[in-house]
Amino acid sequence: MIEHTVTFRLIHPAGSPEEAAFLDAARELASIPGTLDYTIKRQTSPKLDHRFGIAMRFASKEDYADYNAHPLHTRFLEEHWFPEVADFQEADFEAL
Repeated sequence: MIEHTVTFRLIHPAGSPEEAAFLDAARELASIPGTLDYTIKRQTSPKLDHRFGIAMRFASKEDYADYNAHPLHTRFLEEHWFPEVADFQEADFEAL
C-alpha cells in the first residue's frame, strides 16, 4: 500500500473563485482507477503556510504509476498544478 500526500499553497486568494475552481479540478483526480481514499483537506495549523493537503492511497506501485501516467492527472498538472501552485511538498509512504 502506498500513501501519496501533498501539501500546497495556491497563488489565488483564499475563498476566491479561482481557488474553488482549482479544488474542483483536483477532486476529479479521485476518479482515476486504482485511487483509494482520496481526500482534500484544509490546513488548520499556523505551523505551515500551505493551505491545503491532498492524500490518497494505492494498493500497489503499479496502481500509483498508472495514476501518475493517467491523462486526467497529466492534464491537471499542466493546466492547474504548474501554473497555480505557489509552493508544495510531496511525500509517498509505505508501511513498515
